Amino acid sequence: MLLKNLLFPITLLFISLVGAWSPSNGYAPSRVSCDNDTNLIREANGLSANETDWLQKRDIYTRYALKSFLTRANNSFSNHSIISELFSNDSNVPKIGIACSGGGYRAMLSGAGMIAAMDNRTGGALDHGLGGLLQSSTYLAGLSGGSWLVGSLAWNNWTSVQDIINSTPENDSIWDLTHSIASPGGVDVNKSAERWEVITEDIMSKAALGFPVTLADYWGRALSYNFFPSLPDGGVGYTWSSLRDSEVFTSGQMPFPISVADFRSPYTTISSRNSSVFEFNPFEIGSWESSVNAFSDIKYLGTQTSNGVPVNKGQCVEGFDNAGFIMGTSSTLFNPSMSPVIGMLMNGGTVASIFQKAIANDSNDVANYAPNPFKDVTFATDDSGETIVQSDYLYLADGGEDGETIPLVPLLQQDRDLDVIFALDSSSDTITSWPDGSSLVNTYERQFSSQGKNIAFPYVPDQSTFEILQLNKKPTFFGCDARNLTDLKYIPPLVVYIPNTAYSFNSNQSTFKMSYTPAERLEMMENGFEAATMGNFTHDPEFMTCIGCAIIRRKQQSFNATLPEECDSCFSRYCWSGELSENYPGVTTGNQTLTSNVTSISSTATLEPSITSMSTETLSISSATASPSSTIVMRGAGSTYLRPTFDMKCLAVIIFTSGVFGFIL
Repeated sequence: MLLKNLLFPITLLFISLVGAWSPSNGYAPSRVSCDNDTNLIREANGLSANETDWLQKRDIYTRYALKSFLTRANNSFSNHSIISELFSNDSNVPKIGIACSGGGYRAMLSGAGMIAAMDNRTGGALDHGLGGLLQSSTYLAGLSGGSWLVGSLAWNNWTSVQDIINSTPENDSIWDLTHSIASPGGVDVNKSAERWEVITEDIMSKAALGFPVTLADYWGRALSYNFFPSLPDGGVGYTWSSLRDSEVFTSGQMPFPISVADFRSPYTTISSRNSSVFEFNPFEIGSWESSVNAFSDIKYLGTQTSNGVPVNKGQCVEGFDNAGFIMGTSSTLFNPSMSPVIGMLMNGGTVASIFQKAIANDSNDVANYAPNPFKDVTFATDDSGETIVQSDYLYLADGGEDGETIPLVPLLQQDRDLDVIFALDSSSDTITSWPDGSSLVNTYERQFSSQGKNIAFPYVPDQSTFEILQLNKKPTFFGCDARNLTDLKYIPPLVVYIPNTAYSFNSNQSTFKMSYTPAERLEMMENGFEAATMGNFTHDPEFMTCIGCAIIRRKQQSFNATLPEECDSCFSRYCWSGELSENYPGVTTGNQTLTSNVTSISSTATLEPSITSMSTETLSISSATASPSSTIVMRGAGSTYLRPTFDMKCLAVIIFTSGVFGFIL
């Protein structure tokens, strides 16, 4: 879909600052009065009353939008009775969630293209995309770069990707990535220095009140100029909780936005089996995990409490929940080992010094939410929560640090009752920066740990299978048959996995790429549109019908309705069959450790390598001429299966050193 050819009137991104701005009129939080009997904590034993009330309003919109989408998607059905059954009763209407992965600007832009394909406000999305699917969705979750995407759309009056594309830097365009956040003035070093002086003053105003500041504060403030360019000082006082006072949200006209972060103590590591996943939504911050099992009113972050009760009765804090700080928290992926990288990204100088100095201080590789809103909370149900509820500090970091780079945990909560989740994956898992399904694997494994004992997730294959069967290069459905999932805690949503893959542009850009030209930005979005639509349906004209089948599947099985026969064909093409890489003996993926000598090499497509050397440690291929998507397969016991893509004549060197695989072009 050539989004650049779609010229439509630009919707003004008007944000009312009444009730949306910090009481301090800046970045610093403010102390405010609150009721003497205020309690800011609740147990995570269900949805909040605010979310439940909001869902009733949202359901009115999703019901209408979904019926329209399914009617259009399934107009080729030989039997339309399923549509009538679904909408004959409110409880039969499928509920949809969308999860946008992390991965820096790569994930933000690729995910934006995928979201644009689902948005009926995008020109051409109704004819060549999945337009209306976004309007049919109840929840929209983001993590790291995905959080930037969700936050940018939601906190700019639920703007559209189309409106962002149509805007220009002269009109305060969102996502003007021409210059790195480190050098916002480009060649104008004075402009860059002025920006960072303002940012530093903002951060110091928070520190002056006794609140600890970390690298995440600088990071969030710098990013905000790209997310909220039309607001004073890049939204310096714009608050996260303000959305619940915005008409577009309160009336239910947009999905429920969620941003995800992980609890991580400074200078430690976490995994999908022991992490505590936190969510930020317009009403609350909290975690469903047994280590916390509580939520707190997000508007009053910064208030010193004990078990939810303000230590100083009648005195609370507002303005701590800065929108940029929260979006930055979800992408806080810093530690001391990254200091040289930061210096390189910042091109040295004052800005690099600021970041490197901050990262050298204790706790600055994480965001510090202090005072801890969960101090002395009594709802935790296992000992692992003592680290959190007994501390004066709540340390949060990038939501993908536990390996779950797609924010699925909030959408898997049984109380949210989702039927299908669209998992948009722009992760950088492989050596060539493409996804390999790792996030799905990690979430699947999480459910068998103490932290994940209250969630269920459908069976998925290992990463080797993802690559060998190329499930990481096309949409795939997981959990298609509920009858095969009865041994899980409950029947989980069906997962529609949509990975970032190359159609019209090499969208496997580095997570650390800090600037994009306008042309690159558009090409990333266009490719995302195509990845979500099987090349604008050119690879499968029936893809929209198959998406419709995935949406209705859970409800169809739950009340034993007749499945349209067209869906059988869809499921045979898109549902994971259960096949595993073990069915391909002697073949593993390029990310695996080499366990024996390479014994032979064969080529496909037009690849004609000239083998210049061959040994246990090094195999060199020189003067290789190949067409795109050529495949090299090295076979032998424990051999390695590679799928590099060449665009030109190149020198490729495949190096095995101490069991570590590297591929250099």
